[in-house]
Amino acid sequence: MQRDDLRMKIYSKIDQLPTLPIVLLKLVKLLDDPKSSVDDVTETISHDAALAAKILKAANSAYYGFPSEITTLDRAVALLGFNMVKSLAVSIGVIQNLPSGNDSPRFTRRGLWLHSLAVGTAMKTLAESVGRNDDAEYLFLVGLLHDIGKVVLDQFFRQPFASALELAEANSEALFRAEERIIGIEHGEVGGILLTRWKLPETIHRPIASHHKFEIPDGTFAPDVSMLHVSDTLAQEVSLGEAGNPAPLPVTQEDLERLGLDTEDLQAIKKELERQRDAIYAFFSAIN
Repeated sequence: MQRDDLRMKIYSKIDQLPTLPIVLLKLVKLLDDPKSSVDDVTETISHDAALAAKILKAANSAYYGFPSEITTLDRAVALLGFNMVKSLAVSIGVIQNLPSGNDSPRFTRRGLWLHSLAVGTAMKTLAESVGRNDDAEYLFLVGLLHDIGKVVLDQFFRQPFASALELAEANSEALFRAEERIIGIEHGEVGGILLTRWKLPETIHRPIASHHKFEIPDGTFAPDVSMLHVSDTLAQEVSLGEAGNPAPLPVTQEDLERLGLDTEDLQAIKKELERQRDAIYAFFSAIN
């Protein structure tokens, strides 16, 4: 199948997924609107009782470690921060909107989202380490959603995806290479297509679409892609979750130079992930 034909087939399959609920579409717009206010976000979330309940449950998890119970969205915003609540709401909403699917021996939704949450946590920690505190929340979202294309492949190309998982394991190679050989497209690009269709901002979908590309299309997002490379590798090294990739790519010198990091910095971030292991499991339980 020609690549353009394959992309059209993927677009067609993605169109079979539920469209994002109105509340989530509004939240996505607020995510990309620097003028959005606390009231805008809390009012929008309050229209979806299930989403509001999950946000409060996540806010009260050990991941954030607040000593007293958070009982209102206003309080959650005050303690977590406006941007974190926006990112949290979008991430929970997107995950809820995906099909649950049936697990296979090499790929489970639980393993995928645990790994993704660990990557999001590493992204947030990295952002703070390199002085990008203002970007930490949206980078958390990039990490959390970076493997979302695997859900699409597992849902609509189940047998070829299973063959790619098997091939990657047999050859001890990165999954995206096996996907390209068997399916003709890899999960990063598929995730970019999905998130573009769902109108998430390009600050989210561009790094995700590019995170297995060696030639990053737009230098604007190069640091975010490098951050995703580093976070993905560290999350796999500490064995938090399992996303079907038996051979993670090593962190490159180019990634380290682009981010101004060294191996000691990586070890510090890895230790932080280990320290947060129980909290990450608690957060995972809260949003599922």
